[in-house]
Amino acid sequence: MVELADVEAAREAIAGRLHRTPTFSSATLSERTGARVWLKAELFQRTGSFKPRGVLTNLAALTPEERERGVIGISAGNHAQALAWGASAEGLDALLVMWQGASEAKIAATRGYGAEVDLESADPTEAFARLDDLIEQTGRTPVHPFDHPRTIAGQGTVGLELVEEVPDVDVVIVPVGGGGLISGIATAVRESRPATRVYGIEPEGANAMRLALDSGAPVRIEPKTVADGLTAPFAGAWTLAACQRYLEDVIVIDDATILGGLRFALERLKLVLEPAGATALAALLSGAIPYREGDRVAVILSGGNVAIDRLGELLAAAGPLPEPA
Repeated sequence: MVELADVEAAREAIAGRLHRTPTFSSATLSERTGARVWLKAELFQRTGSFKPRGVLTNLAALTPEERERGVIGISAGNHAQALAWGASAEGLDALLVMWQGASEAKIAATRGYGAEVDLESADPTEAFARLDDLIEQTGRTPVHPFDHPRTIAGQGTVGLELVEEVPDVDVVIVPVGGGGLISGIATAVRESRPATRVYGIEPEGANAMRLALDSGAPVRIEPKTVADGLTAPFAGAWTLAACQRYLEDVIVIDDATILGGLRFALERLKLVLEPAGATALAALLSGAIPYREGDRVAVILSGGNVAIDRLGELLAAAGPLPEPA
């Protein structure tokens, strides 16, 4: 298990290299929900998502020999961009395994940061198998997007910042893909403030963590969701263990609801989110999260890497949100 001390060590390892992203209250959301709502805006992190936190934590631990061999990762886009950026900043060679149908904007951004991109795989399941082959062929050091203790510890620095900024937080809502972000945040938050309730949110078409919690072991899926940042084909053993220990629940919502959250963020909060980044917000707005009147609720906005040419299409597919009480 990753512990609070590991998250604190990750913060020291990456200190001064990333933004401390803003946490701000929202009168609009508070009036609508009856909770006191704060937003943790990871879309303003370097490369547009929380992912550089885990990347830099991993890169800080590389040996000279590993640095010489270069690094390799796998991603639908946000981890790819973060690893490409981090490797470039440290003078390392990076190879990213992505797949056909991944966001063209995220592929282009990954290449723009200087990484080589492998697009031989048809889908995430094939891509993870190809990753194993390429690690063996190239000798590169893998930087896992979610299921590694250093990745989890790095992502947990979001939680450390949150409890400093909203020390009396009652509820934290986090989107879930492979589970690295929620595992790190839940570790930092629950070990700092045990009474806080942490909820994970998954899309219906990418509910690997919900299935893993139900079965007690990782389950392979074929993800299909508009929230491409949440398309891990399994929840890892490390992340599952943390979620079993710390989470109140993992709640599943549909794509139309997620896009309703995206539309609300753009229209009412003036924030441009990607679907994955709007997932936790959508869950709050839809009434999926149990909370008490007046609870202090923190919502993690995990990323903003949305392709502008798709934004109209995404907004048109948004489902209606419940009217405020």
